[in-house]
Amino acid sequence: MKLGIVGLPNVGKSTLFNSLTKAGAESANYPFCTIDPNVGVVAVPDERLKLLGDMYHSKKVTPAVIEFVDIAGLVKGASKGEGLGNQFLSNIREVDAVVHVVRCFEDENVVHVDGTINPLRDIETINLELIFSDIEILERRIAKTGKAARMDKSLAKEAALLDALKAHLEEGKLARNYVTEDEDELALLNSYNLLTYKPVIFAANVGEDDLANEGADNKGVEQVRKFAAESGSEVFLICAQIEQEISELDEEEKAMFLEDLGLKESGLEKLIKASYHILGLHSFLTAGEDETRAWTIKLGTKAPQAAGKIHTDFERGFIKAEVVNYKDLLEQGSLAAAREKGLVGMEGKDYVVKDGDVILFRFNV
Repeated sequence: MKLGIVGLPNVGKSTLFNSLTKAGAESANYPFCTIDPNVGVVAVPDERLKLLGDMYHSKKVTPAVIEFVDIAGLVKGASKGEGLGNQFLSNIREVDAVVHVVRCFEDENVVHVDGTINPLRDIETINLELIFSDIEILERRIAKTGKAARMDKSLAKEAALLDALKAHLEEGKLARNYVTEDEDELALLNSYNLLTYKPVIFAANVGEDDLANEGADNKGVEQVRKFAAESGSEVFLICAQIEQEISELDEEEKAMFLEDLGLKESGLEKLIKASYHILGLHSFLTAGEDETRAWTIKLGTKAPQAAGKIHTDFERGFIKAEVVNYKDLLEQGSLAAAREKGLVGMEGKDYVVKDGDVILFRFNV
């Protein structure tokens, strides 16, 4: 999974990125401090892996990972070259979802590029810059497809879609709000990698006091939640500064720190839940002496395709999947014991893999 982090300057983007990835992206109290896109890979916290790894005495435990891409802060007029322009937006065209960091905290020591705190205005500013960037992409595609469509009538449908989509964006609407049930058009929409077509997770960056009560008294958080609900987006609260402090602690210290703050989970864990939910993902597990590992798949994935995540040969030569829920496996202490209790199923090609399934694939190539 790959997530791109966007936002205005000084909203806590790079501080959040640092805390999530510990990659040390430069962070300072002035705009455009992040000059180059920063990339960091984060392991997805998963207690199931540790427990299974301990049970099997696995030589290696491999979690699922998320790649984060942090780009320079955007400002109004970036598409026309203001600030650093939108030159970095190309770096997040390949991401699966966009994490939009919105400032919902007051701090006179941290300047706001527009002078005042207004989350909805900030969201609109970023959305417009993403729209302008998408229009540029469509214009190039229209120029290319328009010429080819004169010679190839099969491209006429795509040319019509491109024109309609460009008109839709020029009205200030996002690509993901473009309505079509035509499967060919949906496939084309997916192929364009438009930023405003990607799912969005809003990270409402708040102060420590608002974090403890889930932003109950923060009007900005209320506005972001309402906007997210109306646009079909996810939203979670985070205090980037606290996340930075948490990132420097070991697991035991982190648990105590969160407890002292009255929090059940870190911002990273909230973000992972939100991203898995909005992208329709979950994980199955493989376990053994050599390696215990988590594999991220789409909801509804069937056993052969899940096997293909491990190796294409597994999918090509799929015979059966030996499946047990991780809780049952841990309770019984071994796969053999789980088999004896009738807790292990032999599943075929139509089996839909569930979250937390521990699977042993049988195949023949």
